[in-house]
Amino acid sequence: MTNQPGVQILGPQQRAEAWQRLGTEQFDVVVIGGGIVGAGAALDAATRGLRVALVEARDFASGTSSRSSKMFHGGLRYLEQLEFGLVKEALRERELSLTTLAPHLVKPLKFLFPLTHRVWERPYVAAGIFLYDRMGGAKSVPAQKHLTRSGALRMTPGLKRNSLIGGIRYYDTVVDDARHTMTVARTAAHYGAVVRTSTQVVGFLREADRVSGVRVRDSEDGATTDVRAHVVINATGVWTDEIQSLSRQRGRFRVRASKGVHIVVPRDRIVSDSAIILRTEKSVLFVIPWGNHWIIGTTDTDWNLDLAHPAATKADIDYILGHVNSVLVVPLTHDDIDGVYAGLRPLLAGESDETSKLSREHAVARVAPGLVAIAGGKYTTYRVMAEDAVDLAAEDIPARIAPSITAKVPLVGAEGYFALVNQTMHLAEQYGVHPYRIKHLLDRYGSLIDEVFGYATGRPELLEPLTDAPAYLQVEVVYAAAAEGALHLEDILARRTRISIEYPHRGMHCAEQVARLVAPLLGWDEAAVDREVETYRARVDAEICSQTQPDDASADALRAAAPEARAEILEPVPIRS
Repeated sequence: MTNQPGVQILGPQQRAEAWQRLGTEQFDVVVIGGGIVGAGAALDAATRGLRVALVEARDFASGTSSRSSKMFHGGLRYLEQLEFGLVKEALRERELSLTTLAPHLVKPLKFLFPLTHRVWERPYVAAGIFLYDRMGGAKSVPAQKHLTRSGALRMTPGLKRNSLIGGIRYYDTVVDDARHTMTVARTAAHYGAVVRTSTQVVGFLREADRVSGVRVRDSEDGATTDVRAHVVINATGVWTDEIQSLSRQRGRFRVRASKGVHIVVPRDRIVSDSAIILRTEKSVLFVIPWGNHWIIGTTDTDWNLDLAHPAATKADIDYILGHVNSVLVVPLTHDDIDGVYAGLRPLLAGESDETSKLSREHAVARVAPGLVAIAGGKYTTYRVMAEDAVDLAAEDIPARIAPSITAKVPLVGAEGYFALVNQTMHLAEQYGVHPYRIKHLLDRYGSLIDEVFGYATGRPELLEPLTDAPAYLQVEVVYAAAAEGALHLEDILARRTRISIEYPHRGMHCAEQVARLVAPLLGWDEAAVDREVETYRARVDAEICSQTQPDDASADALRAAAPEARAEILEPVPIRS
């Protein structure tokens, strides 16, 4: 029951050491972007024995990688678009994460595919799901099962009887995307990568005609330093073009942002034993179980405004409610919504004018000597994308590098997870908490659970739940700041936990309690605590107000007006001539 020895702590001391190392060491690879692809690239490079730095302007997964549909999935709808290679690749990755890389974070998820047309639809969908089941090779989830209308309604009583004529049960997986991304980054640090958030790239270094590193600026205090490397990997998702412009190199592809909005409603509002996938005129709508909630989404619309803070509008929310209510016995209302979030998919531009039909395949290119860019793809295929980026970056690294081994490298917390699940009752007795708490913690931290509890040694009050967010223990908040790189309230309430979407108050009621718990660790005085609480509350107020607006422009104006937690972040980064 011991945790993994020597797992890298991402805390204030490591952060200070990382800054010193960034400015003094020569790296093989610098990765820009702390989303899933950047974190994956850092892990891939580090486990090949390379000297790696990963820098992120805000927080791990603060962009797209915390705002997905929360699934590791092959993309059933991509079969209709004949993207067989993408689906096969994604299903292989799903299986790998479910069984080996991250079983503590990636979980099987039962789905109902409601059938609405007689004669042709059942064989058509069954053939697609059969292909879906088979394409990934070995798998740890059950095969499809056909259901009559009565059988489907027994599984999902909350659906109207006239909304389906039968159904097919199949399986995919669910994941906390933000926690998974942070864990990948922490695993990269465990294998030697220098990992630092709130570290914004503001320029590129050059030697003759090649890129030789980056200039970075601390988003907290404005300090700058130069980071030297043989090659830089631009893994910034929807910011790819912006970083490309900063490098003053012509890009090989362009990235287009597509906005996806999800709503979060209490679990008791929809009576169902499984997730549901619904067809829409453009794409599909997922109804995903998420603890005591359902996550329902997504939309798919072009976005040309603020990349850091995409805003959901009333029209987006009405679109989701309209589609899901068309099949529910008890319709949802705006009052049922506990949380809303909007994210941007980085799609490769040029294939089509409709964002839902843009390719989810990824592209990787050597933009210039010493600079590689990667974009597109889907969350599930992050590991393959990372491998491709590092393979191409190898052209600029003087030494011969080893092949990728990340298919064999479990993320921190994965080793020993299954044995610990079998010891849940013993762990509950050992730490004096309810077994369901142990299950919750194992599914968030895996075999690092002992390390988490270690922060409550001598402080038994930390084993009490947060007063206004009782799904989380106080020690989880402390651990987020001490070991998981959280620097601000927003990092903790929106990404290390998901309080910002799981409670109607969206974290405002517990903001002060959380701030006071982490203040000693992060060096906050009373003024800093007040500033953090006020900034977080202003962010939430802006989001709630933006969600009443009729269009993107008015919603964006409200959301963008909220203050930034990172006082020295530059938006946009000025391009020096």
